Amino acid sequence: MNQMVKNILTAVCVIFVILLFILTTGTGNHDVAEKPSPDEAINMLKAGNQRFVEGKSEYPHTNAARLEQAGKENQGDHAYATVITCSDSRVPVELIFDAGIMDIFVIRVAGNVCDVDEIGSIEYGLAHVNTPVLVILGHTQCGAVTAVTHAVHGTGHALERNIPPLVDNIEPAVKRAMAAHPDIHGDEIIPYAIEENVWKGIEDLFMNSPASRNIVNDGKAKVVGAIYDVSTGKVSWLPEEKSIEILKKVEANPLRAMEAMAGGGHGGESGHGTKVEHAAPVESKHEKAAAHH
Repeated sequence: MNQMVKNILTAVCVIFVILLFILTTGTGNHDVAEKPSPDEAINMLKAGNQRFVEGKSEYPHTNAARLEQAGKENQGDHAYATVITCSDSRVPVELIFDAGIMDIFVIRVAGNVCDVDEIGSIEYGLAHVNTPVLVILGHTQCGAVTAVTHAVHGTGHALERNIPPLVDNIEPAVKRAMAAHPDIHGDEIIPYAIEENVWKGIEDLFMNSPASRNIVNDGKAKVVGAIYDVSTGKVSWLPEEKSIEILKKVEANPLRAMEAMAGGGHGGESGHGTKVEHAAPVESKHEKAAAHH
């Protein structure tokens, strides 16, 4: 009888261990619920940048074990931030945030503009990689903003045919900076234009992405702006309140895009519960390029 009890207890212990293993290591998206909150994710980025600036980088998640994970697991179970920034070689995203493999979903384009392709990538990062924060990261000495500023001043040079439709998103930012600082002239306006370009990117995103608006309005993620100083390594964070103000302004704009899902989609939700709304056309890059030529 005692042996039978022992066998039963042993079997119960084995079952318990198996269940515990399944609950803690299963094969589904179990880690998504354990991701940091938007504020926690921002603090992780801030802490990583502080380590980088102080020369105390830990280079997390860069070993062979992480590579093995990457070959077996979904990035959506790990990435805690989507970052869109410039293609500039002086802005190494993972390094400046002291992050590793599967930590940050990165989008890079000259001038960190939010156009069709970039917004689609952002939507993927927020709705499918399930990152709790999007950072639109400008940087000092931005060549794209500088080139547009010179063009606005009438001192620019000829550009290859595909560059104007790429950087035309920046022109309104330069003009806003000039209007806000009429006493500043020449290249001295560029730092202000770089910041305005971040705000313009947030506005362009919200105007053309109902999915992103819904995710932010539902509290699933935050969209924030920041400026990286290429000479010090420090990221300066722009006020979150202005991002919220931009979102509210866009929500009141009748010209905002209203259809969250692409044609042929199934159901009314995706990722964070994106709601299907009414359609509004969005100009493609091909249409913009044609308009320039």
